[in-house]
Amino acid sequence: MITSLSIENFALIEKLNINFSNGFSTITGETGAGKSILLGALGLVLGKRADLTSLKNKEEKCIVEAVFSVEKYNLSTFFESNDLDYEDETIIRREILPSGKSRAFINDSPVNLQQLQDLSFYLIDVHSQHQTLELSEEEFQFKILDSIANNHELVLEFQSLLKSYRASKSSLETKRVTLSTILKEKDYNEFLYQELESAHLKQGELEALEKQYQTLNNVEFIKENLVQLISIANEDEFGILKNLKEFKTLLQKNSNFSAEYQSLFERTNSILIEFDDIVKEINRESELVFNDPEKLESINQKLQLIYNLLKKHNVLTIEELIAIQSELEGKVVSVSLLEDEIKTLENTVNDYEIKLDSIALIITKSRSEAIPKLTEKLIAVLSQLGMPNVRFKIEIQSTITYQNNGKDTIRFLFSANKGTDFGLLKKVASGGEMSRIMLAVKSILSQYSKLPTIIFDEIDTGVSGEIANKMGEIMKEMSTTMQVFAITHLPQIAAKGSNHYKVFKTVLGNNTVSELKLLTTEERINEIAEMLSGKDISDSALNHAKALLK
Repeated sequence: MITSLSIENFALIEKLNINFSNGFSTITGETGAGKSILLGALGLVLGKRADLTSLKNKEEKCIVEAVFSVEKYNLSTFFESNDLDYEDETIIRREILPSGKSRAFINDSPVNLQQLQDLSFYLIDVHSQHQTLELSEEEFQFKILDSIANNHELVLEFQSLLKSYRASKSSLETKRVTLSTILKEKDYNEFLYQELESAHLKQGELEALEKQYQTLNNVEFIKENLVQLISIANEDEFGILKNLKEFKTLLQKNSNFSAEYQSLFERTNSILIEFDDIVKEINRESELVFNDPEKLESINQKLQLIYNLLKKHNVLTIEELIAIQSELEGKVVSVSLLEDEIKTLENTVNDYEIKLDSIALIITKSRSEAIPKLTEKLIAVLSQLGMPNVRFKIEIQSTITYQNNGKDTIRFLFSANKGTDFGLLKKVASGGEMSRIMLAVKSILSQYSKLPTIIFDEIDTGVSGEIANKMGEIMKEMSTTMQVFAITHLPQIAAKGSNHYKVFKTVLGNNTVSELKLLTTEERINEIAEMLSGKDISDSALNHAKALLK
């Protein structure tokens, strides 16, 4: 439960420190006095977002700190899982800096807003006026029914499986789309791959083939030149070899006369050796050069095939064609792999569906069994609240669709008076009836949850007189197992509290501030009398106030 609240520099509050006790506490005050400001400040420590408009003095930081006694609520596991220090008296602090940045702490350990929100789920339920509208929403109706049916663990298990199921199904659909796309292109891809594979492409092959083609295509010209070269080199009378040999012989005769001649002789000898080797090489090449029309045609066909493939795939090199071939091979092979993956996922999805259907069936059964119990409890509470002829018909229908909490849809039908037909709650219940039904629901849920604290923000809207008195009694009864706060404008409810707090404004110079104080017995009598008769408190109002407080 919340044991204290400290607020600094928030909205109209300069500084406020207030302690709370267990049991039933009521909070009253004029409209605009600052009751909503208190809830706003409390909302900060529960993880609500904030901005600079929350600061009273924009040059100073805002601090809201709340202390919760949590030793009875088995929250140590939550603290361990979030790597937080556990304390029986847990302190939550929220700071808003003038820069607009926000900081949050749990027992002095920095935390994010999500962690605050997660912890607040176990600490407090703030029932605002608009929350009454949740009664008409399926999600809230299922929450009520599942609490009575004790389905919490089953629903959590279902939701965990559903998350995995949806992830697997999404992956399955993605792979199916991918496979469909690939299959549409499969035949063409296989044709392209086979065409490239049958070409037996090799790196550097194009350049080699082009050289071979040039050689074979010019055999006669090359042969004629080689023959002429051999003739020039070996001609008996004027051949280069013969002349070089004579040149060498003459130079050799002078070689003994100087080193220069000797060097020239050696260089000439080297030239002769090299030239003789060149001539022999030309002779060998000449013998190898011959007309081969079949080989020429084969090379020409291979070149034309490569040229066509280059043009077809809009690339310039064989290396690029080989890369395309590899990519196409991957696509062809991936069809088989993808089909295996899809088969595995189909089995996984089917297994999830079997498990989900099994859990959903148990949830549906337990909900069906809980419906009579819930309607009986609702009727019992509402009969105390001036609705003796109220009737409920709660219908659940199984569907083939997986919802977030099972496979059911729900219809919460309601009739307030004898002789009237059932209708959807959101369509036939008045505002006052909705307020009473919500209180009945909260009263029932408090018997099943271990929530430490609940705050009712004007849940008494649309009611008065004896009904308000009964609502106060119900909230007081709830406070035997949990801490209950009621923000109210009704004296009948205000008088039921074990503790009574008042929110009020004071003007200090040019400054208006909101304050909260715990009323003494005398102050409480006057406050309730004022709620009964207005600012001019009459003796009868005072007597009535005293009677309400007995």
